Amino acid sequence: MSWDWSPGDLLMLERFLADLELCHGPLRTRRIGDGHSNLTFLVGDGRRLVIVRRPPPPPTPPGAHDVLREATLLSALRGTAVPVPGVLGIAQPGEVIDVPLVVMSHVAGPVVTTRTPDPLRNADDRRAIANSLVDALAALHAVDWRARGLDGFGRPEGFNERHLRRMAGLVADDGGRPPAGFEEIDAWLAANVPPESGASIVHNDFRLGNMILAPNSPGRVAAILDWELATIGDPLLDVGYVLASYPIEGEELTPTTAMGTALLEQGYPTREEIAQRYVDVTGRDLGNLRWYTAMVLWKLAVLYEYGRRRAAGANGDTYYADPVHVRSFLDAAHTAAGLTRARAV
Repeated sequence: MSWDWSPGDLLMLERFLADLELCHGPLRTRRIGDGHSNLTFLVGDGRRLVIVRRPPPPPTPPGAHDVLREATLLSALRGTAVPVPGVLGIAQPGEVIDVPLVVMSHVAGPVVTTRTPDPLRNADDRRAIANSLVDALAALHAVDWRARGLDGFGRPEGFNERHLRRMAGLVADDGGRPPAGFEEIDAWLAANVPPESGASIVHNDFRLGNMILAPNSPGRVAAILDWELATIGDPLLDVGYVLASYPIEGEELTPTTAMGTALLEQGYPTREEIAQRYVDVTGRDLGNLRWYTAMVLWKLAVLYEYGRRRAAGANGDTYYADPVHVRSFLDAAHTAAGLTRARAV
């Protein structure tokens, strides 16, 4: 995304952070992250650093990129076993810029995507990182969301079927038909929707690249990032997402597994070991895990197809323009479901 702070916007941010007694004087900002979701900036005055989040420029899918909703969830998780940044301030639209802002605490540590950093670059720390990732997910799914005031945060009853219908509607034609290449996996998912395994907070983008790790041994998750898609739903959708974003040697990379190729290094556990760790910690039954994994991969194909159409219309993020991205997710979804390869899109 091309948005950045104008001198006037930066002055308004300086005043806002000064009023919160977070930063004082001239600010420096640096965008961090890939820029395809909410925009994230590291902001500091030379003495203190904070994180500032804002929605991306439009257009965005309905209900996406709600930073105020994200802040509500992070505030609710404070004091639980789930490692999250603290919410330090919220600006309503027009208070600083034309869209809302959320100010969060800065958590020091690396975000690992394609290479594990040197202080953690050994087999024991790699396994510890992966185990901590699963343990953090288990802690999230164990949170009593009702006691945390999140009753209105989602509708867990009938979540799986409703979520499937909603996502399919993003790319269906006027007659409700899916795009070419989606037909077989759409039908399989609809015919095999499992009953919800339970109701919990679901992150919906739970992968290694959305974690800040502690900078030194032992390897562990220090903070979970990017909560903009979180809701209340079936926790096994998150387990499917972890596995769908976990690369395996010899498999074709999707855009999501390409953002986690550090997991191919020696010492990281297999997908099967990751799933078993989750079972050991939570006691949950993963008998329908194939559906959840295929569902996640199909959902990513839908979102990338939605983005591709936006980009083709010259009003979207050009990152999504290449149809090969959609095809890679479709192929992976078909494979996860045990179906034939998808036709060309």
